[in-house]
Amino acid sequence: MAVNDTRTWLIAYDIASPKRLARVHRYVKSVAAPAQYSLYVATETTRGIETIRDELATRIDPREDDVRIYCLPKRTRIIHYGRRSLPEGLLLVQANPHEAAWRILNAG
Repeated sequence: MAVNDTRTWLIAYDIASPKRLARVHRYVKSVAAPAQYSLYVATETTRGIETIRDELATRIDPREDDVRIYCLPKRTRIIHYGRRSLPEGLLLVQANPHEAAWRILNAG
């Protein structure tokens, strides 16, 4: 994958300490969209996700915490059941069905 290619990434975390959890949560919600509790979606280049990874590494204790970042395939199909996956008024849309570039739109 080229460094400047934009891809869709899942960021998941399980943080043992409430203090570190708050720090990680504040940071991740500033760079990605919430999908579920402790699961976020980011549309980033390889360099962008490396920056996020490095920032997360400074906020966790690797002996106690677990952070995972998954790169989704370009032609990912997302199926959703149950409660809303995004906060009220936000929509996750794919501008081109042949690309993994997702955007968060304010529906209001």
